[in-house]
Amino acid sequence: VDAPRLFGAIAGAAERRLGEFNPQNLANMAWAFATTGVDAAPFLDAIARVARPRVGEFNAQDLANTAWAFATAKVDAHRLFDAIATSAQSRLGEFKHQELANTAWAF
Repeated sequence: VDAPRLFGAIAGAAERRLGEFNPQNLANMAWAFATTGVDAAPFLDAIARVARPRVGEFNAQDLANTAWAFATAKVDAHRLFDAIATSAQSRLGEFKHQELANTAWAF
């Protein structure tokens, strides 16, 4: 299987519909591409643009997983991280232990 070609096709199909994704879908897609090792920076940039204004809709796991994914992929997403930090800081009581750890690691 030509994984990079497959990931490119998935990214193309998903990018056209990112506005329809819920917060968990956005976090999961970012996580999936961050773990592949495939250069997906343009697609992750697109996810960041869609996710940033919506982080208030994200639950603790979505925030933690999104931060972890972008840090793992080493994608420059300062504006997204600023939005995640603002949202997370006021809701840290909702975070499970692993979510706290993942968020701390990502930042």
